[in-house]
Amino acid sequence: MKLLLENAHIEGIRNYDIYRKYGGYRAVEKALKLTPDEVVEEVKKSGLRGRGGAGFPTGMKWSFLAKPEGVPRHLVCNADESEPGTFKDRYLMEFLPHLLIEGLIVSSYALGSNLTFIYIRGEYAWIVDILEQAIAEAKSKGWLGKNILGTGFDCEIFVQRGAGAYICGEETALIESLEGKRGNPRIKPPFPAVQGLWMRPTVVNNVETIAAVVPIINLSGEEYAKIGVGRSTGTKLISACGNINKPGIYEITMTESVEEFIYSDEYCGGIPKGKRLKACIPGGSSVPIVPANLLFKTAKGETRYMNYESLSDGGFATGTMMGSGGFIVFDEDQCIVRHTWTLARFYAHESCGQCSPCREGTGWMYRILKNLEHGKGKMSDIDLLWDVQRKIEGNTICPLGDAAAWPVAAAIRHFRDEFEWHITHADEAQKRNFGLAHYADPRPVSAS
Repeated sequence: MKLLLENAHIEGIRNYDIYRKYGGYRAVEKALKLTPDEVVEEVKKSGLRGRGGAGFPTGMKWSFLAKPEGVPRHLVCNADESEPGTFKDRYLMEFLPHLLIEGLIVSSYALGSNLTFIYIRGEYAWIVDILEQAIAEAKSKGWLGKNILGTGFDCEIFVQRGAGAYICGEETALIESLEGKRGNPRIKPPFPAVQGLWMRPTVVNNVETIAAVVPIINLSGEEYAKIGVGRSTGTKLISACGNINKPGIYEITMTESVEEFIYSDEYCGGIPKGKRLKACIPGGSSVPIVPANLLFKTAKGETRYMNYESLSDGGFATGTMMGSGGFIVFDEDQCIVRHTWTLARFYAHESCGQCSPCREGTGWMYRILKNLEHGKGKMSDIDLLWDVQRKIEGNTICPLGDAAAWPVAAAIRHFRDEFEWHITHADEAQKRNFGLAHYADPRPVSAS
């Protein structure tokens, strides 16, 4: 079943007239006949959880919004999609921009936001033009501006480009950047729902979450909740990449097993050249990596499914997270130490430096992993690496510290023998992966 990507294949769906022809903006028409509280109630009934990574119930988050008399409220769409392995929001904005605009109008009405922003990743420069054209089309047709559909509701949407900082994907850092300041996370409380943009009540939701509001209103919250399983309701977009035959964006109902998702022709189509699965990161670079033997079965020996509860079964000792839906597959030839080093380098570079554990710890982890990967490590480095990540987790203002620590912890927990191999076989560490096959080192060598 497809709710978000149902019309993605239609030629010209990016343009207003085609989008409208296929049922576009019906959700706005329906929502404006309800009260704002009734729209919020529909989202609550749907069971929609935030699709940006945390998975917090969206309707509950909306209900926290303070409503002081005479104080404006704001909705901010987090389009700062910078998580390695995640590219689903880019697809929605590039090919279905009016779906996002429609979701923003409905959500703005529910929250009482007359001034709404899309904060978009700086590298998505070409998508800014697409979104601004869609906004202009919607406004020219009366869906934005003053007195929308004669209801007395006013709404304007503006696009703001970031400057390429991953940290601005954290909602309070995003707000700081939107205000023209350095993108450093704020200490909470106060939470954005009480004091957010310009110290006004603010809700920050990501692109997929906002887009999902459209089918919720069109179907009703109760009908949407029937899709999926348990508390994992509705559909979820997955960005699939790595060692698979069919990388791309897939919309799942969260009732599919992980094995089915990887090997089914409907989805990833299996692993190239018949190679065996080694591990997978199922929710973007910040979630724990899971080895093949734990990827298909939970800690209780049950089939692991592509949903919030099943992926996290057993906690971080044996489980992982749905996260942002960045599904990265590793075949038997991949080196876990090298990939962990790559991720550590990313987080060390993207740390804002505000918290000492993250500022110092991410760089420390990166340097230790670099030494291990380059055959310069020693056995004590593995325990040191474990100790450093443990002292970062839970000790920072925002979750970037946790995001940097979890991949390292999971890699050591599940692949410690591979770390040890890089030490005991230091001369070979740069020339072959831990596993069954030799490979040509892709890094350049001297002409001699």
